[in-house]
Amino acid sequence: MTDISNAQLLERLTAAAENVSAKLGALTDSDVLDPTDLPGWTRGHVLAHIAHVSTAVARQAEYALRGELVDFYDGGPGGRTQAIEMNAGHTAAEHRDYIATAFTRALTVLGGLEESQWELPVSYRNSDIRGVALAYWRELVIHLADLQLGRGPETWSKEFCLYLIGFLRPRVPEALQLKLLPLALPPMTVGSGESTVSVSGMLTDIAAWLSGRTPSMGSLRAEAAADSVELPTLLPWPSAFAAK
Repeated sequence: MTDISNAQLLERLTAAAENVSAKLGALTDSDVLDPTDLPGWTRGHVLAHIAHVSTAVARQAEYALRGELVDFYDGGPGGRTQAIEMNAGHTAAEHRDYIATAFTRALTVLGGLEESQWELPVSYRNSDIRGVALAYWRELVIHLADLQLGRGPETWSKEFCLYLIGFLRPRVPEALQLKLLPLALPPMTVGSGESTVSVSGMLTDIAAWLSGRTPSMGSLRAEAAADSVELPTLLPWPSAFAAK
C-alpha cells in the first residue's frame, strides 16, 4: 500500500480536491460536453463521477462512525450508473457547486477523525476508513487527468505512482511477470508468471499505462528476450464490487 500517515493522506486529499476545483474555475458549458478518452464519457460524466464518489466516501465514513456498514454507492452499481447519467448534463456552474459541496462533506468527516477511527471498518473492499480514503485519493488524481484540463499523468507524484503500481498488481495476467524499469529509480517486479516482459520509461508513464490511461511523456519501451515487443494486454481494473 503506502506508508504515508493518516495526517499526510488527508493533506494529499485536500491538495487533490483543490487541484480539481482550480481546474473547474474556467470551465464552460460547452467544455462539459466535450468527450474524454473514457469510452462513452464526456467531461460531464467524469465530473458527475467525482462528485458522486466524494459523496460515497463521506457515506462510508459517516456510517462507520455510527458502527454501521453501507453500500459504497447508494443503490449499488446500478445507482452509481444512474446518478452519473442523470448529472452528466449539468451546466458548468452546477457541476462546480455539486463538487464543492461533495468535497466539503467528504473532507470534513475525514478531517474530523481521531487516529483510531481511521481503522473503523467499511463495506468498501471489506476495508477500513483509511482504505476508502486511499481510494478517494486515487480517484481524484486519476480523474483529474481524465478531464484533460492540463494536469495529466505527467504531474503525478512519485509517491502516488508507487502507490498506484502496488494497487494495480492484480492487472498483471497470471502467466506474466513485468519487470518495471522506471528511469533513475530502482527496478520493480510485478507478477510472478513464467513469461517476462520488461517495461522501461518514466515512472509517470508506467503508472499511467498500468491504470489504463495514455502515457503522456511517450517514454515507454517493452522488451522480451532482448527484442522489442508491444506492451502486454492487462487484466481489467480491480473491481470494488467483485471484492465484496
